[in-house]
Amino acid sequence: MPVITNIDDLKRIYRRRVPRMFYDYCESGSWTEQTFRENTTDYEQIRLRQRVAVDMTGRSTATQMIGQDVAMPVALAPVGLTGMQNADGEIKAAKAALKFGVPFTLSTMSINSIEDVAEATNAPFWFQLYTMRDTDYVSRLIQRAKDAKCSALVITLDLQILGQRHKDIKNGLSAPPKLTPSTIANLATKWTWGLEMLRAKRREFGNIVGHVEGVSDAADLGAWTAEQFDPALDWDKVAKLKEQWGGKVILKGILDAEDARMALKVGADAIIVSNHGGRQLDGALSSIAALPAILDAVGDQIEVHVDGGIRSGQDVLKAMALGAKGTYIGRAFIYGLGAMGQAGVTSALEVIHKELDTSMALCGETSVKDLGRHNLLVPKDFGGVWQD
Repeated sequence: MPVITNIDDLKRIYRRRVPRMFYDYCESGSWTEQTFRENTTDYEQIRLRQRVAVDMTGRSTATQMIGQDVAMPVALAPVGLTGMQNADGEIKAAKAALKFGVPFTLSTMSINSIEDVAEATNAPFWFQLYTMRDTDYVSRLIQRAKDAKCSALVITLDLQILGQRHKDIKNGLSAPPKLTPSTIANLATKWTWGLEMLRAKRREFGNIVGHVEGVSDAADLGAWTAEQFDPALDWDKVAKLKEQWGGKVILKGILDAEDARMALKVGADAIIVSNHGGRQLDGALSSIAALPAILDAVGDQIEVHVDGGIRSGQDVLKAMALGAKGTYIGRAFIYGLGAMGQAGVTSALEVIHKELDTSMALCGETSVKDLGRHNLLVPKDFGGVWQD
């Protein structure tokens, strides 16, 4: 068993084990990938304020996200195709999150279905919804999430049309993989992944195949999905989805203060400042750069979370110190899942928790709830001023 001390250790193993098209699906953005890169590098502009001679005993990273107790302010973000990164990946990730004490969010575009995860974990999880033109399907999907006792609905707002993702197009991304000469050559080098996948519960989109008329295989699914994302999504439709759900709603994909105010107006319980991991509008602000203005606009009226670019516990600390009430990891847990399955997801969570706890102590804080802008030395763009 390799010694894992940071998320990059998991990423290196992940890259060796997982087929190229699924690695590229995770580790890429749209167009030039500027926003994808800046999601991570913009965290590096924020400096931590070290304090000394402070009693560091009795530290706690525990807090709440939308009223739910969490071991640390980190949730597993919804990631499509998770079950292609590792056999039964959504189930393994959900189990790791449950055991660690953080929320797991299942994507609409998951391989394991809502019912699969509910049966395997027997505990509430969050469900992420893409709005689609087939309103009957969306209504049934919401009801399935209710029946599975999902405790929050995460509505993604920034995928009305698909961003230009060059690597996915060139790789012919599909689930299961289409067997072309280049795909076969790559799969031949990933034989451990292949053997595990043969034993997987599913290898197609479990929330769709068998639940949509006329969709029975990968070919049907590709054609259906390409036509289904709803370009007519507006705030009236968001309000109707919230009413239909009837429980806690988190709106994902907010990058602008005005949109944050609209989310507040429709009665969302929380928003996620997010640019879809840099996979939609390239050239948009990084999530962490967009966070301060949104917090200044609505932060005392609605719970504000952030995702995109988080690769360490220090990134979590910086987001929380800026004023977020929760964070999400996507790629970081996928690295762990692809590298070592459920144990790898646990390892990713342990790494981030260790870094958060240690860095919090060295900043002179004993509770994650006490983090604030006083812990940071930040550029003016992030709501502060460099201190020499």
